[in-house]
Amino acid sequence: MERDADTNDTGSTRRDVLKYGGAIAGSGLLAGCLGDAESGPVGSETGDGTPDATATDTASPTETNSRTDTPAGEAYTVSMPPVGEVEFGDVPETWAANNGSWADMGIALGQAPPEAVYLASRYHTHYYDDVPGVSVDAGDITSLWGGELSVEEFLALSEDVDVFVMDPNFLIGRAKNWDREDVDRIASTGTPFFGNSIFSRGYGWHDYEYLSLYEAFEKLAAVFQRRERYEAFETLHREFQERVAEIVPPADDRPSVAIMWPQPIDEPTAFSPYLIDEGTSFKQWRDLGVKDAFANTDVRDFHSDRSRIDYETLLEIDPDMLLLRGNEDKTAAEFRDTVVSFMEDHPVASSLTAVENGAVHRGGPLYQGPITNLVVTERAASQAYGVDAELFDRQRVADIVNGDVE
Repeated sequence: MERDADTNDTGSTRRDVLKYGGAIAGSGLLAGCLGDAESGPVGSETGDGTPDATATDTASPTETNSRTDTPAGEAYTVSMPPVGEVEFGDVPETWAANNGSWADMGIALGQAPPEAVYLASRYHTHYYDDVPGVSVDAGDITSLWGGELSVEEFLALSEDVDVFVMDPNFLIGRAKNWDREDVDRIASTGTPFFGNSIFSRGYGWHDYEYLSLYEAFEKLAAVFQRRERYEAFETLHREFQERVAEIVPPADDRPSVAIMWPQPIDEPTAFSPYLIDEGTSFKQWRDLGVKDAFANTDVRDFHSDRSRIDYETLLEIDPDMLLLRGNEDKTAAEFRDTVVSFMEDHPVASSLTAVENGAVHRGGPLYQGPITNLVVTERAASQAYGVDAELFDRQRVADIVNGDVE
């Protein structure tokens, strides 16, 4: 992609006035924090690394209110662990995002979609389908992960984007061929890193402060100078959580759930287990108060040792619900016709309570931002408690995205 550089009064480009001002914490980070990209939770959810073909070719959200947090042309800084204080001489326009959490935050703030994300197949833009006037074509977004992360690709991308909204420590921890010098080299081009790996709290290299979804969202709003949109979403989210709390039954009536990544996706014979933690990828299940079926067992979280469990282990625990990740590109009907159908015919899986009771569901995405959290929480309420009602106002979401925050 090519774009013309905007100029300021002194003739310098926007690239010249976007400054990187933060030190990256966490030296000596672990390499290879994820495994083979073709096997289960560490790879593309579609199995082949291609983007989901789920969105329509409509225009991106339009901006109807101005950025007023900082006077135009005046430098400002935003702080984020682990990158520290990052100075911006101008408001970023083009950007790349680590994952669907940050990408969705940008869309919620009325930004154009990111030029690239870590894995485009895990940015499930079809969640926007029911929100009028909000649409993103994932096919137009570059996927940064192929066989391996490439420093050269980031260097080339730094010519086209104003900020990398991603945790640099994730890159170092994720790729065996990356180190601190690579991150510094990329940042020295004038495109800063700004992000924190908030989706999970299971990585050993993440020894700095975690942020909640809305704490991270507020910081990105400061980067893009969209405080009013953030505040409108924060109010909407608070009201949403009040409605969710009203439908959560007493503790004894809540199901035990096993959140897992099936291996292989369509006809699973083993599973990578996830224990519910404070990461944003579990937000809907925490808010709904479900019980973690693995919490008081010997099952280890996938992030701790890349463990897998089989049907025999699962039968011993026998959760009320099975929540299978990696299937967000499927409709509910497609999921039933593949994964659930296979389990119903399996000699051991068919004896599981969840299979017998029709309580095997898509388990939600790894990454969620403010819009997608509303969508997947509403869906989870239906899965766990049979709630058949809209829990948030779709039109209000669209209005905020497009700048109507009154």
